[in-house]
Amino acid sequence: MRIGAHVHGDDPVTAGQECGAEVVQFFLADPQSWKAPAAHPRTERIRASDLEVYVHSPYVLNVASLNNRIRIPSRKTLSQHATAAATVGARGLIVHGGHVGQGEDPAAGVANWRKLFERQAADGGFATRILVENTAGGDNAMARRFDALARLWDAIGEFDVGCCLDTCHAHAAGEDLDGVVERVRAITGRIDLVHLNNSRDEFGSARDRHAPLHEGTIPAEQLLAVVTAAGAPVVLETRPDSQAGDIAWLRGQLGS
Repeated sequence: MRIGAHVHGDDPVTAGQECGAEVVQFFLADPQSWKAPAAHPRTERIRASDLEVYVHSPYVLNVASLNNRIRIPSRKTLSQHATAAATVGARGLIVHGGHVGQGEDPAAGVANWRKLFERQAADGGFATRILVENTAGGDNAMARRFDALARLWDAIGEFDVGCCLDTCHAHAAGEDLDGVVERVRAITGRIDLVHLNNSRDEFGSARDRHAPLHEGTIPAEQLLAVVTAAGAPVVLETRPDSQAGDIAWLRGQLGS
């Protein structure tokens, strides 16, 4: 099991080394922008390192949206980031499940996800595997509650899409972390990556506010149990000043 963190994208190798990471995740462009990512100036160094690399897509993407002005650029930007992620040797591109608007049919959002993969498959597929991440809030979200996640996976699972499990998001969504790995695997058949984050807020809050492993409302031992059960690479999306200590604690607990 490899453990690491979300780091600044300018020099992810150095940032990973500074916190003792074996895995790094980073953005290839402004996470609040629709701009296509430029070639990373340290591509050769990233690819030559021993780090396992993941890229997170911009937060503005929502491929489920029924609004053409959001959905169409979301599809284009996701494809651009998948290509750029493959260039730096990323094993996956993480994207949030997205949502439809108030009063809109979630089934239409699921259909938009399927259309994304169908169209991309016709063009040869994505350059790197897409990892869909569960989300914290939203009544019409595609991947907040696990019954919605199951409907989404029924539509897209055949396309070899991956799954990223975020512990803070599950907690905020009102999904009990006890047995969460088994429940997610029963739906998706896989967990490719764990975003290991504590939560600043209470269970079911629908608020996406991460905390270091020992500072939130989720017992650290419960987070450790998720990691142990998942057996997947782990990325901490917590404060940079806490990451080295949390990584060292996890390794100590896992005997690795």
